[in-house]
Amino acid sequence: MSDTKIAAEMLAQVTARAPATICPSEVARALSDDWRVLMPRVRAVAKDLTEVEATQGGAKVDPVTARGTIRLRLIV
Repeated sequence: MSDTKIAAEMLAQVTARAPATICPSEVARALSDDWRVLMPRVRAVAKDLTEVEATQGGAKVDPVTARGTIRLRLIV
């Protein structure tokens, strides 16, 4: 699975859901039945996309180093 494909799916989902957030697992699930193995890459791609930010409890966090559940949203 390429980072480009992950980024395209992520951008499509956050754009469609804006201003609401998505769970990174929604991106992984859309791309693979074995979605759990994709989660570290999905978080890494989220970190590199300037159009997306990760939040935890409403506060901006680093998607790679944050522990626990995060949400992704389109930066408007």
